Amino acid sequence: MPSEPKLRDDGEFALIARLAERLRRAAPAKPATEVHVGIGDDAAVTVPGGATVTSTEALIEGVHFRRETAPPAAIGRKALAAALSDLAAMGASAGEAYVALGLPDDFVEDDCLELYDALAALAAESGTAVLGGDLTRAPVLVLAITVVGHAPSGSAPVARDGASVGQVLAVTGELGGAAAGLLLLERPELATSLDPEIAAALRRRQLEPTPLLASGGALASAGASAMIDISDGIGADAGQIAAASRVRASIELERLPVQAGVAEVAAAAELERVDLAAAGGEDYELLAVLPAELTEDATAAVSAQGGRLTTIGRTAPGEGVELRGPDGSVRQPLGFDHLRPR
Repeated sequence: MPSEPKLRDDGEFALIARLAERLRRAAPAKPATEVHVGIGDDAAVTVPGGATVTSTEALIEGVHFRRETAPPAAIGRKALAAALSDLAAMGASAGEAYVALGLPDDFVEDDCLELYDALAALAAESGTAVLGGDLTRAPVLVLAITVVGHAPSGSAPVARDGASVGQVLAVTGELGGAAAGLLLLERPELATSLDPEIAAALRRRQLEPTPLLASGGALASAGASAMIDISDGIGADAGQIAAASRVRASIELERLPVQAGVAEVAAAAELERVDLAAAGGEDYELLAVLPAELTEDATAAVSAQGGRLTTIGRTAPGEGVELRGPDGSVRQPLGFDHLRPR
C-alpha cells in the first residue's frame, strides 16, 4: 500500500497552486469586492465600497483545537467562520480573506486539501473572495485568517462602545451548543442517554459554526447601537460591551435561549446548564444593544433572515456584568480567556 503523500514531496509552490485552484473552483459568483489582482500574485488589489472593516483570527493546535477531535475540514471552516463572525458583529458584509497556514510535518496533503475545501465552501457560501496569504512549515498546525468586510455605503460599522443606559440586551439564536458539543467530542460517554440527533447537532455546533452576516446586517440596519459576537461566552462578551460603553450589563439567566441537549450534557458532566449557556464560548451568536422602541423592528428584521432574537436584559448605570438568577441571586460572569493559564 503506497504511503500518503507528504507536503514536501513536490514543494511549496506546487501545493500553493493546488490550493489556489480549489479556491477558484469554489469562488463566489459575485464577490462583494471588485478584485483587480487576485490570488497568485505578490499581493491582492481590490476596490472596496463603503467603510472597510478588518479582523484577524488565529487557530493554533493545542490551544484552540486538537486534531484528535477536530478533523481538517472543521478546522478550515471554523477559522474562517470565526473571522467572519467579527464582521457580522459590526454589521458588515464579507469582502475578501487572506489565509496564513503553518503546516507540521505530519499534516499530509490530503488533510491540507480537505481543510481548504471546507474553507472554500464557506467562502463561497458567504460571498468571501479568498485572495492570498502565506504557507510555511510550523511545529504545530496554525491557521490565521484576515478578513476584510464593508459596511453599507453611507453607514458606520456598529462598534462595542455605542451602548447607553436603559437600552435592551438581545441575543440571536441559541446558546451553549458549542460548549456542549466540545464536551461530547472530548468525552463521548456523556452522550449515552442523549437522543442521537440532538447529540449530532451539538457536535456540529462545535465543529461547523456559521457566521451570522445577514443577521448582523439586519441588526445594524434596525438601529443596534452596540454589538459583539459570542465567541468567549455571553458573560465575558457582554463585559466587553459594558467596558467599552461604560455601562453595566444586567442579564437575566432564565431568559437565555438554550440549545436542546445542553442541560442534559451539563448534568452528565456534573455542571450547571448556565455553565455552558452563559460561560461556554464559540456559539458565534450576536449580542446586540438596542433602544427599547426598536426591539420589535429588530426582532422582525432578524426573523426575516431566518434567525431569532431574544431579549435577555438591559443596560444600567455602573460597570461590569451581572448575571441574575430567577431568585435574584447574582453570578460572576465567566468565559474563555486566551491568556489564562490552563
